[in-house]
Amino acid sequence: MKVRVNSKKGLKASLSVLVDKKTIQKKLDEKLHELQHKVHLKGFRPGKVPANVIKSQFGKAIYGEVIDGILKETSAKAIEDNKLKVAGQPKIDLKTFGEGKDLDYTIELETLPEIKLKPLDKIKATDYEVSVDKNIVDKRIDEIAKGQKNFHDKKENEKSEKGDMVVFDYKAKSEGKDFEGNEGKNIQLILGRDLFIKGFDDQLIGVKKNENKSVSVNLPENYPKKELANKKTDFDCKIINLKKPIEVKIDDEFAKKMGAKSVEDLKNLVKKQISNEYKSGLAAITKKDILEQIEKSHSLDLPPNLIEQETKIISQGQKKEDAEKNKEKNVKLAKSRIKTGLVLNEIAEKNNLKISESEIKNEIEKQIKSMPGQEKIVMEYYQKNPSAVASLRGALYEEKILELIKNKITLNKKNVTLKEAEEILKTFTQKSHGTSESNKLKKNQKKSKIKKKK
Repeated sequence: MKVRVNSKKGLKASLSVLVDKKTIQKKLDEKLHELQHKVHLKGFRPGKVPANVIKSQFGKAIYGEVIDGILKETSAKAIEDNKLKVAGQPKIDLKTFGEGKDLDYTIELETLPEIKLKPLDKIKATDYEVSVDKNIVDKRIDEIAKGQKNFHDKKENEKSEKGDMVVFDYKAKSEGKDFEGNEGKNIQLILGRDLFIKGFDDQLIGVKKNENKSVSVNLPENYPKKELANKKTDFDCKIINLKKPIEVKIDDEFAKKMGAKSVEDLKNLVKKQISNEYKSGLAAITKKDILEQIEKSHSLDLPPNLIEQETKIISQGQKKEDAEKNKEKNVKLAKSRIKTGLVLNEIAEKNNLKISESEIKNEIEKQIKSMPGQEKIVMEYYQKNPSAVASLRGALYEEKILELIKNKITLNKKNVTLKEAEEILKTFTQKSHGTSESNKLKKNQKKSKIKKKK
């Protein structure tokens, strides 16, 4: 193989590659020999088909496959030998080819820019620590306890009250007629929540165990059987049992049910959990600040094809008119992403950062442990989705690069209260995505609770 650099200007390069006909013939002969042992043709014993017969029947296909393999192999070697970092897919233009001829072709390609890294020690950012007051921890634990109410059987002669649990069987008739799904066994209702049918709970207040009670209500408007929607229906209920709520005592026994060793341990876990709810958001702010400074401190010429590809990705899902309207904004974002990615990769290469298979395995195991009962689902997800593993590798790689950068920049530690953290996050999300995203973040933080250990 002979390689000549035709031109190399800016981010564009052109190479000429010549592969002599002897090399091509050798590859063709090897392929024919391989097929002799695989091809089954009528009139010939397996493995005994003559090479000229195979060539007469499959010659064009064999030549095409061999040339395709030679192009991939020689073009990759030509690029590697000339130490070119390719941006996107190279274009190959065949000049001379054909059986009994040399293969002569050119490679036109765009290359990645040469990156001269700027010192990182000039970058300054804030690393937030969140302080959680004792009363906030106690309030969260009280909320958890309220959600873990226990119920004890009431005495035989006691009547049901709001907040009690009523266990009952029923048989219903709509306008005097039976209907599909009109019977229920061991139904449990906590009176006052009105979760069964509107107005049902109130009619069960004051009942006793083993009593029969008739309840009349209108079936809901969204009832699955449309012909029964909003129809008056009578339920004959047999009260099986009544239970009253028992206030949960916050002690070591309760803490153990929550997966902690003691009340003190539970408080520490809840405190850490509340802190982490905010820390992940604050860490995103720190990361954005660092990456913006890195991007601004570097000046790069970017390959047009990469900008075009990234802009298409950003525009995905947008209507044609919206994509056109936001074109300038999308191109700017595309350039920012490419530039930042190239600089981060250069930092990683200069510091020989890599992600090992054991690191990926450890991260998957960590995810499995955080999702008890769904271990098999998580494992199968990664086994069946190579793209998910690639995405995980990319996230770990970026995280490792960022940790390296944090160790080299001026990172100021700052303790903030929950209220201060909320204000920082609110300001950040309003600037980035608008007020609705800020409200969504708050809701997600409030929803996060320690789950009861089964």
